[in-house]
Amino acid sequence: MRKNILNSGFLIACVVLAVGCAPKKEIIKAPPAVETAPVTDKKSENLATLLSKELPYSTLSLKGKAELDINGDANNVTLNIRIKKDEVIWFNVTALGGTIEAARGIITPDSLWLMNRFQKTILRKPLSYIHDYTNQQVNFGWLQAIIVGNTIPEFMTEKSDLKQENGVWILSGTAQGLAYRTLFNTLLKAAELNLNDAQAAQALKVVYDKYTPVNKGLFPSNLKITSAVGNKKISVAVEFTKIDANVPVEFPFTVPKTFQLIH
Repeated sequence: MRKNILNSGFLIACVVLAVGCAPKKEIIKAPPAVETAPVTDKKSENLATLLSKELPYSTLSLKGKAELDINGDANNVTLNIRIKKDEVIWFNVTALGGTIEAARGIITPDSLWLMNRFQKTILRKPLSYIHDYTNQQVNFGWLQAIIVGNTIPEFMTEKSDLKQENGVWILSGTAQGLAYRTLFNTLLKAAELNLNDAQAAQALKVVYDKYTPVNKGLFPSNLKITSAVGNKKISVAVEFTKIDANVPVEFPFTVPKTFQLIH
């Protein structure tokens, strides 16, 4: 798996993109932070308040412009993402203003399919394949939450440290060697997520901005993901132009006969 560097690098970039034009919808500005005393004896209530701000949805259809930088090689692409909650994440990446499709992929809770049109290959792997590049705890739910701007459920427990600093909530802790930290804004939505596995030399940083109303919740119109694995670095900055919730979605993925299937 690790020998084919080109395929591996392309896979990571596409998953980060799927996991990465001025927005036409209203932007909700976070009010200025006001310093308040930390509430240390009501952690369960404070966690419940933060969880109440999660974006509710059954499906999402997203489109945006993205800048993809792989080890200093930057390109502008168009990104489409469709999600059926807890079941499927579908995406495609196009170049030259959307005229040429570079990649198409499907992620499910147990599998990963990636079509590389430039190399005429189809990569089919169990989802655990991503653990070559991420912490072993990362699962479908984590990828889904990162894209949507929701919290990672495994962190939203009383085992985590939750405190207020400078008027905003910070959730942090360590789980099986993975250090995590979520900084919330005054809308009680994630503004920044950091995941660090020092032993494996893996780090992921996600920055959210420009939350817009969607389905009685808030969705981040701007998303920037930076992934570092050893000496490889991938950065994806996405500005979503289309954000639709609870609409019919399809997940087209046809395997051309001339493409090589890689297991």
